[in-house]
Amino acid sequence: MVVRLAHLCIESSDLEATEAFYGYLGIKRQFEFRNKQNELIGMYLNFGNDTYFEIIKVKKPREEGIIRHFAIEVEDVAAVRETLLKQGVKVTEKRLGGDNAWMVSCHDPNGIFIEFHEYTEKSMQKVGGTCIIDYHP
Repeated sequence: MVVRLAHLCIESSDLEATEAFYGYLGIKRQFEFRNKQNELIGMYLNFGNDTYFEIIKVKKPREEGIIRHFAIEVEDVAAVRETLLKQGVKVTEKRLGGDNAWMVSCHDPNGIFIEFHEYTEKSMQKVGGTCIIDYHP
């Protein structure tokens, strides 16, 4: 059912410095998020093997090193949703995200927010580019 960890998301008040740091390790930008004003508000960094780190811009991170959520790539997001619902977990409806990946989300028993992604042939994670979303830090 599970394919791999899809991505982790961290908050950053300095996207340039964050990208530079991971760039030192050879990790490159796969695609970026821009708002409708064309402001860079985040990016996916490619860790290889279809695993990514999402960096999202905030005015001030909540805490040092905080992770906003993590995502797990799955083969069939609808099947994952049904499995979790049967266990009494509150899960969102299946939807196609702005990055063209099917997704559902929930919280684990510790309150950690988790997304489950099913990539399509048009998913930004596969094709790269710029993903326009309605977000403001």
